[in-house]
Amino acid sequence: MGEDLCSEYDVIVIGTGMTESIIAAAASRIGKRVLHLDRNDYYGGMWATFSFDALQRWLKECHNQDQKNITNFKNKTYISQDEILISCGSQSSVSNIDEQWFIPKNVPVNASENSFSKNEKNDFWDQEKIKNLSRKFNLDLAPKLLFSRGSLVDLLISSNIARYAEFRSVSRILTWYNGQLETVPCSRADVFSTKDVSVMEKRLLMKMLQLCAEYKPNGNEFKNFEKKTFADYLKSKELTENIVHYILYAIAMSSINTPCMTGVERTQKFLSSLGRFGNTPFLWPLYGSGELPQCFCRLCAVFGGVYHLKRTADSLVVLKTDMKSICKGIVSNDQFLSTHHLILNVSEAPSSFLQETFNEGLSRGIFITNRSIYSSEKESLTLLQFPYGIKNKPITVIEIGSSTHACPDGLYIIHMTCKQNTNATEDLKPAVEKLLEIEQIDLDPSHSASSGISGFAYDYEIYSGAIDMTNKENQEVKSVRPQVLWALYFNCLETSQCDLSVNVPSNIYLTSGPDADIDFEFAVKQAKEIFKKMYPNEEFLPRAPDPEELLLDDEEIISGDNNSSLTSTE
Repeated sequence: MGEDLCSEYDVIVIGTGMTESIIAAAASRIGKRVLHLDRNDYYGGMWATFSFDALQRWLKECHNQDQKNITNFKNKTYISQDEILISCGSQSSVSNIDEQWFIPKNVPVNASENSFSKNEKNDFWDQEKIKNLSRKFNLDLAPKLLFSRGSLVDLLISSNIARYAEFRSVSRILTWYNGQLETVPCSRADVFSTKDVSVMEKRLLMKMLQLCAEYKPNGNEFKNFEKKTFADYLKSKELTENIVHYILYAIAMSSINTPCMTGVERTQKFLSSLGRFGNTPFLWPLYGSGELPQCFCRLCAVFGGVYHLKRTADSLVVLKTDMKSICKGIVSNDQFLSTHHLILNVSEAPSSFLQETFNEGLSRGIFITNRSIYSSEKESLTLLQFPYGIKNKPITVIEIGSSTHACPDGLYIIHMTCKQNTNATEDLKPAVEKLLEIEQIDLDPSHSASSGISGFAYDYEIYSGAIDMTNKENQEVKSVRPQVLWALYFNCLETSQCDLSVNVPSNIYLTSGPDADIDFEFAVKQAKEIFKKMYPNEEFLPRAPDPEELLLDDEEIISGDNNSSLTSTE
């Protein structure tokens, strides 16, 4: 595509994050002229998914973020009387980056001469091997799950965008209780088959879940608890500590500070999503969460949306009157582009629009490990809410393996996310120390291993994953935590609770990046609200026809990708 674009649009969208991409698709679907720009050479922004090499390039860009120059166009002739030119920002949304390797750059030559080389599985990972398999990794900046009956799944199905992606159901939910991991019973069958809950507790659990599932706003069950916490309500029902823990942390995905009715709503959402696509309520997008913004971008393009990566708005042209201000368009690459509506990711917004100080943030951790945090006979897609984070801020843990196309065979990716307190390294430390082994691996056979297990060959078997953790003969090492091979910590802005409309022209809409919740509910809600402000009388993302239903004037069928769908691939 050349540098010059059409000069007039109904909607210009800056940023290809989740919210922006949904809005672009919705506007294009009803016939609006949409221009979608992104300063990066990839889709997704802070919602992106990267190969290992691409993630390294992203980290380098983040380190150089403060060195970007913002062009000033005050001397240009893009403005007329009563109009002003406002330079766009490039807010740095990532901080406290900490990347660590726990394996050597190369396996020593003499390593192959040791006795462990005779093991049936002889896959020791070094840095070079992981880098050579870069394209086998799909690493998410903002990993999120979808409730099977959540707003995003409903939107994907009703709009027919589901055909652009594939999903796998989360196969197990874990919780940390009494110093160990336990599986959480999700279905009625699970409840009555689990050995972690007594018979009396099973009856209490089923009764409690039924009360939450049947809750109606005009009922009396939760009267007098409207201003109390969900934990207060659960304790008032004389439930055992075990059951309170399961419901609070593993089912309601809450904390001791969660308001009662919020906890009830989350429990209802959990229960209503059970059994639709699998045994748990959650779905994971194959190839990573970053696939989903691209699905909406694809639909936008099908209906005429114009895309240009590595291009953004340098300045905004704003008409100011006594009553209000309105954006007339943007200046991009020395070209004026007019628009009726402008969607702007908060990271691109001029500093004058951001009157509120952003104090909230997310702490993120990405770990490549050699085995699962909880071994089983087959690879599991795992969700865990670790309850004991700093200042009672739970840490969401998602573990995925090669079956989700996230990493090579024999490796696992563990994502950790929580609300920021200090920095990601410190905030995630409680979960990291309990779940993972983060010691440096010493491959020199003349040295004794730091783990205290005698014998270099035996150390190798543990670190390489050579031991079958499900084998009864190896139960004594069942508690061995997965070895971290590589780790990345970083913090990013969280603006979902901020008022982004203050001091902003009436036809400019600022969008947030990823929020702290486990799902995409906020992004969908924000997209719907912005669309309805722009086009209050239009339907939001009506069903798109299948490719074979789209005919050109000469009856030529428009080809498209219709191979993928919203299905469980278990």
